This record gives sequence, structure tokens and C-alpha cells, in this order.
Amino acid sequence: MPFRPLLAAAVLALPLSALAETPNIVPGQWQFTSTTSVRGDVPIPDQTESHQECIVQGDLDDADFQFLEVEEGCELLEHNVSADGIDYRMVCHAEGGEANIDGSMTFLGESVEGNVSIDTESPMGQMQLETTIEGERLGDC
Repeated sequence: MPFRPLLAAAVLALPLSALAETPNIVPGQWQFTSTTSVRGDVPIPDQTESHQECIVQGDLDDADFQFLEVEEGCELLEHNVSADGIDYRMVCHAEGGEANIDGSMTFLGESVEGNVSIDTESPMGQMQLETTIEGERLGDC
């Protein structure tokens, strides 16, 4: 099972149903950083990725505003969304393997923090991935 698509599915997987309340996120230019550690039979070094995006009030008010993209081959099993954050569980199937994903993100106004745990069975053996996500508002867009 490829590592990168699973990671993308897990970390970017929040396109859920409409939020009941506006997320506790201040509009502006944001930077998100995720660091993934892998435990398993195959030694893989930690991976850190960062990206920036502009979040405007219209995004936050949009019922379709997304923090996650549920990739093809993945099924969202459970999700709980509030103004203060999101918790979710999903399962993904790809190339003869399966990944069970548990994630959460807390919205803190001008910052966000979260984590994603992935347990996967693949032709390479059992692996456990732990990803921490931090986001901070940098200023206006």
C-alpha cells in the first residue's frame, strides 16, 4: 500500500458535512505543518510538510468548507464536528492493504492543532503512522 496516498487521505481528509456552527478560526493567511512518524518493519524517516493557504470569512461560512478530502477508496465511518474542532474515523483500501485512521483537530482561533493515527496492514507488513498537525494564522491574505 503506497505511503504517500494514505498520508494524503488521512491528513487532508476533512470534507465533511456542513458545520453546525462557524469554525473557531480567524480568517487570514495560514501556515499548516504536519510531521509524520512511522513505526513498522520498514525504517522510514520522519516526514515534515508545510503549506500555506488563505482562508476568508466566506470559506468559513460555506457549508461545504473542507479541512479533509476523503480520497477514493476511503470511507468515513464517524465524524463529530463543532465550532471548536473535529474528530473522525475512516478506513481506506488500496492495492491489497487496509488503513484504519483516527484523527482530530482543535480550532483555537488563530491556531489549530491536531493529530492523526493510522494503523495499516500492507504487503510491506504492519505499520503505524502518527501525524501531528499545527496551523497558525500569519496575518491578512
